[in-house]
Amino acid sequence: MEADASKKFFYQRQAENIIRKLSARHMEGYYCPDIDSAKKKVVELISRGMDGSDRTGRTVAYGGSMTIDNTDLKQMISDSGQELIVREKYGPDPEAQKELKSRQINADSFLMSTNAITVDGELINIDGRGNRVSYLIYGPEQVIVIAGMNKVVPNVEDGIRRVRNEASPANTIRLNCDTPCVKTGQCMNCLDHTICCQFVVTRASLTAGRIKVVLVGEELGY
Repeated sequence: MEADASKKFFYQRQAENIIRKLSARHMEGYYCPDIDSAKKKVVELISRGMDGSDRTGRTVAYGGSMTIDNTDLKQMISDSGQELIVREKYGPDPEAQKELKSRQINADSFLMSTNAITVDGELINIDGRGNRVSYLIYGPEQVIVIAGMNKVVPNVEDGIRRVRNEASPANTIRLNCDTPCVKTGQCMNCLDHTICCQFVVTRASLTAGRIKVVLVGEELGY
């Protein structure tokens, strides 16, 4: 078996195990071999919603995610007849931001990636303002998490280590943050201008099926 095919086979087997663990945690898991099939699955889950009825006109919000931004998923959602809440259209004005937050927290679906996911199905996320993780925890009717298999880690401790030393430094560079990790390439446990303010581990969903995780057999995002 060729190296690439071997990795794909491994990703699929690993994902099957994670999906079983997600189910025990009252989260739904899906595996897609590539980003194209994953996008179609996400559009399908949005259309189906929590009520299981296929329809258009559902509101869809999203958090900051290179996994999402590097695809045409947002356009696909709009083309499918759903109402995408485009957060970039809302300016910095406090009243505009209030309206945006109100629409996001009441959205039918919220899209995001995760900074890491353990082989036991726990989601690990680190955030700055906390808007992304807040909607994961509470608010939108359903949350759809899209994650490349490169984000799989053995346990929560390794997940936090991965985020602090891989994902966060890359994001601080992207966001032009003046933090020590930009210079050193590793977490320096800083407190000024940090995007690592909120550490959230999601070990289960209180509402069964509210959180849906689409695992993708590719390396995506940070």
